[in-house]
Amino acid sequence: MSRTEPGKLPGRFQSPRAQRGGRCGNPAETRGVDLEALIENTGNHFAPPGPRGRQGQRQRPVASRGVTQINAAPARGFTESFPPSSASPGLPGAATAPAMAPRRRASPGVAVASCWLLTVLLGFCLSFNVDVKNSMTFSGPVEDMFGYTVQQYENEEGKWVLIGSPLVGQPKNRTGDVYKCPVGRGESLPCIKLDLPVVTSIPNVTEVKENMTFGSTLVTNPKGGFLACGPLYAYRCGHLHYTTGICSDVSPTFQVLKSIAPVQECSTQLDIVIVLDGSNSIYPWESVTAFLNDLLKRMDIGPKQTQVGIVQYGENVTHEFNLNKYSSTEEVLVAANKIVQRGGRQTMTALGIDTARKEAFTEARGARRGVKKVMVIVTDGESHDNHRLSKVIEDCEDESIQRFSIAILGSYNRGNLSTEKFVEEIKSIASEPTEKHFFNVSDELALVTIVEALGERIFALEATADQSAASFEMEMSQMGFSAHYSQDWVMLGAVGAYDWNGTVVMQKANQIKIPPNKTFNVESTKKNEPLASYLGYTVNSATVSEDVLYIAGQPRYNHTGQVVIYRMENGDIRILQALNGEQIGSYFGSVLTTVDIDKDSNTDILLVGAPMFMGTEKEEQGKVYVYALNQTRFEYQMSLEPIKQTCCSSLKHNSCTKENKNEPCGARFGTAIAAVKDLNLDGFNDVVIGAPLEDDHGGAVYIYHGSGTTLKEEYAQRIPSGGDGETLKFFGQSIHGEMDLNGDGLTDVTIGGLGGAALFWSRDVAVVKVTMNFEPNKVNIQKKNCHMEGKETVCINATVCFDVKLKSKEDVVYEADMQYRVTLDSLRQISRSFFSGTQERKIQRNITVRESECTKHSFYMLDKHDFRDSVRITLDFNLTDPENGPVLDDSLPNSVHEYIPFAKDCGNKEKCISDLALNVSTTEKGLLVVRSHNDKFNVSLTVKNKKDSAYNTRTIVNYSPNLIFSGIEAIQKDSCESNHNITCKVGYPFLRRGEMVTFKILFQFNTSFLMENVVIHLSATSDSEELPEALFDNEVNISVPVKYEVGLQFYSSASEYHISIAANETVPEVISSTEDIGNEVNIFYLIRKSGHFPMPELKLSVSFPNMTSDGFPVLYLNGWSSSDNAHCRPSSLQDPFGINSGKKMTISKDLKRGTMLDCSTCKFATIRCNLIPSDMSQVNVSLILWKPTFIKVQFSSLNLTVRAELQSENTSLVLSAGNQKRELAIQVSKDGLPGRVPLWVILLSAFAGLLLLMLLILALWKIGFFKRPLKKKMEK
Repeated sequence: MSRTEPGKLPGRFQSPRAQRGGRCGNPAETRGVDLEALIENTGNHFAPPGPRGRQGQRQRPVASRGVTQINAAPARGFTESFPPSSASPGLPGAATAPAMAPRRRASPGVAVASCWLLTVLLGFCLSFNVDVKNSMTFSGPVEDMFGYTVQQYENEEGKWVLIGSPLVGQPKNRTGDVYKCPVGRGESLPCIKLDLPVVTSIPNVTEVKENMTFGSTLVTNPKGGFLACGPLYAYRCGHLHYTTGICSDVSPTFQVLKSIAPVQECSTQLDIVIVLDGSNSIYPWESVTAFLNDLLKRMDIGPKQTQVGIVQYGENVTHEFNLNKYSSTEEVLVAANKIVQRGGRQTMTALGIDTARKEAFTEARGARRGVKKVMVIVTDGESHDNHRLSKVIEDCEDESIQRFSIAILGSYNRGNLSTEKFVEEIKSIASEPTEKHFFNVSDELALVTIVEALGERIFALEATADQSAASFEMEMSQMGFSAHYSQDWVMLGAVGAYDWNGTVVMQKANQIKIPPNKTFNVESTKKNEPLASYLGYTVNSATVSEDVLYIAGQPRYNHTGQVVIYRMENGDIRILQALNGEQIGSYFGSVLTTVDIDKDSNTDILLVGAPMFMGTEKEEQGKVYVYALNQTRFEYQMSLEPIKQTCCSSLKHNSCTKENKNEPCGARFGTAIAAVKDLNLDGFNDVVIGAPLEDDHGGAVYIYHGSGTTLKEEYAQRIPSGGDGETLKFFGQSIHGEMDLNGDGLTDVTIGGLGGAALFWSRDVAVVKVTMNFEPNKVNIQKKNCHMEGKETVCINATVCFDVKLKSKEDVVYEADMQYRVTLDSLRQISRSFFSGTQERKIQRNITVRESECTKHSFYMLDKHDFRDSVRITLDFNLTDPENGPVLDDSLPNSVHEYIPFAKDCGNKEKCISDLALNVSTTEKGLLVVRSHNDKFNVSLTVKNKKDSAYNTRTIVNYSPNLIFSGIEAIQKDSCESNHNITCKVGYPFLRRGEMVTFKILFQFNTSFLMENVVIHLSATSDSEELPEALFDNEVNISVPVKYEVGLQFYSSASEYHISIAANETVPEVISSTEDIGNEVNIFYLIRKSGHFPMPELKLSVSFPNMTSDGFPVLYLNGWSSSDNAHCRPSSLQDPFGINSGKKMTISKDLKRGTMLDCSTCKFATIRCNLIPSDMSQVNVSLILWKPTFIKVQFSSLNLTVRAELQSENTSLVLSAGNQKRELAIQVSKDGLPGRVPLWVILLSAFAGLLLLMLLILALWKIGFFKRPLKKKMEK
């Protein structure tokens, strides 16, 4: 089958995501989908549920009454939930739809049912040769699902479009049907309903045709006629409806030849005996009669259906009539109405039940062997033989008699008696479970109130009349869900077979093969549980070298879907291969199409649709898998996907526009896939794929062209639906394209949607070949042949010729109106040539071509000094009216390019073979130190040609970004062009043999790029040829190391350069503040940018003497400050004794007074500062002279040196020698301190003094100084 209907996917009445759920629970809830909101938003969705119920769960058939249909699960979900029928504007009789009128473009008086078919949005269509403007359309009621299937068809009467309308017959008796719509017969004629369901019938069964969805499967027979199916066709067995499906083989003249349905003999039979209490207490008897009438009306009574017998008891037992007495419900009703109350003073319930067991259920009285036995006991009082009751019930259990007991409480209520004991007795009669087999009513009149419930429970027994009824084989097969004509067999998909595992019914002539469950479902039979895979959802076949492969899809297999490939061998099925889907819920295998691309009668590819494949936006974009056929195996080749859809969701956007408001908003690309005959006449068959949810459910189709033995991955044409998005729905849900319907020899395409179908005509393909010739065919700049604008120049005459023919009619003369445009020197932004007379580079002309036609144009060359490239002439062409008539062949270009080269002076040779040599020298050989951007770097070049003339000789210089081209010397100023490189013309227009040109290129330095090397690549080339072995001297590379001298100023200063210590200064015993230490010296460093190059990151080191060799302080670091870009360390040097923090320090007495101080041995401390690049950096260091050390020691004057050193952290940026170091000397002196006296001088002086004193004393003694004459005188 070349197309698969989108209705086979879950949709409008079941969440499009429902099938992604498991087999239990509500699949619509498995991904958070609000089913009711979905139904409300999507409107008349084209995709009802698949062969599962509304919630996606399997339903068992149960007993019903009347004509209520109980389906295992409605195939494709055609339900009564569509909107009420309403006539579309301008469509007569739309409510009853006896005929559908096709509509041609601009045909007056033709009914228009759906505005979406009025136009196709050409602006959004990547157009090729399917005409989207002049389509023929057919419209019908949306509620009938008119357009659900489409087929092109031809018989002796003419050509038709067959359109399936699966729900036609609204609002009642919706059997569905097929319409035949005539085409190609002048004025539009109405579509005619074929009334096929009326004559589609299976004899000897009770048929249920309502809601049979006839026309939901529609395929044409290659040998003539077509097949139409109604997969929801059912027949009745008792009160059960078995949905087997049905297909009708229709002749070429639209007559039903035969109908096929897998109906079986009804096996659900019951033998029912009603045991009535006829004792005197029953009153009124008319109520019992009414009860019997209501109950018996609900039964289908017949020899092969339900049989009923009635037994009445009181004191005695009477057989009113036996089970086989009457053969119809009507006869039993008449007999029941004649039953009179027998009466009796006693109620012998046990006797009545036992008699019915022993006698009424005998073969002599009509009981059937193997048929379920049912007994209904009606009584109004306790039995008089209740002592026998337990044994009687036990016997009934042994014989498997199902018992329903009814207690009438009328006599108890009238006598105001307790009913407890009576109810318990009647309950004991009922089968288990008691609550389903026991009833009680208040009185006889109330018997009729339990009839419906009793009937439903009895009829429910039909579904379990035998053990095999616990699982279904073909009873719910829904055969005809899909169909396909292969070479020998008709394949009929039966998705409901074997508990919805599905199967494929194979039919040939009068032979029908129904494979057993284990053929396709080995896993299911092993586990003894259904897989619900829906095998037969779609069917197809492939032809390979005298063999046929049969293909069936089961989209719910393992929840990811599967495709089964098999062959028929002696009537048996042999499975060859299985292709598995990749995403859960994608419905892989729901659509199958095989294609013979190269028309060799053998299948080339298989396309498998997964229309519910989730894209990156978590929307059902859909995907189509392409498999190549290699002998008898299919191998994955590629995947096809639709254009990305913009989705509107409250979870993604704050607001949703009217144009983009529905959920889901995917495309369901691959819902329909049709192999169509060669549309573009390239010798390969093509494929059309439908995406009916695209464009906010408007729908679109994609056309893919064949190539070789596969498809081109890019689509050739996309046809979106027209309309406003509100009335249009699901364009592309069905597709067919097999024949020419308007007599032009081209294959046409029919596309169905919800409520209509459109027939698109194919347009012929015009093959246009264009040639251009030029005279002269080369530009010789030395031979001027015309005058233009007062100058001599070169003129060229161009001859343009067109050859046109149609692909479909190559032997027919075709006259085409063409439009063309010629562009001169099309590769260049500024042209080197103009057309004569217009002084423009472009001309546009119209021409009528009948087979072949030529025209001439003239143009001239401008005086441009550029002969490097040939002059390209471009001609673009198209049909004058591209919207109507043939289209240009898209496999051929609609533009041609020709090149006119420049003539070369190479003597007698065809080519000029030159040999260029390039010599280069620079002004610098070693390390280059750049001090300013004005510094020069010069490169001298010499180009010499050693062989044939070199045309358009040029040197190309590529240089590193740290250079700036500043000029040239020794050749013309305009000979060089500079952009990212330098191109200099040398020896224009050519460099002769032996000629040499020397020039110099001047560079300056770019301060924005600092690189470690200056790199220059130079090459010499020309438009002439040069042998590979001669190219070695055409290129030169230069690399010179470079450093950049940073221009900066490094200043240093101190707040004091001289410190004097007084002679009388004393050493404090305790230091409590820095003021007690001594004089503060502030040293200032300033670094300022002054050059062109950027300031690098710098490191400043400041060293000062902080300790004597004996460990006594010299200069005490009080602290430092700096600009924001400076970061100094270590902090441990700052205020090491913590004096600024309030600590007190006792001066050490280890240093003795008079010690001499020598600072050449002092220890130095270093402060290191990182300077982030800035135009100015500043560092201030605060030092305090430690006076206690200087007071105690001996010295007269000394210098304390503070050194600073500046270093660059960037290896490319260097500092000049004069800006690297700074030294500051701080002089310290001491006032009034005597010179030093040697020890021996002191000792000698002391000894001399003592000696002198002794001599003085001796002399005085000698002269009598120490004598006292007065004392002597006194003594005397």
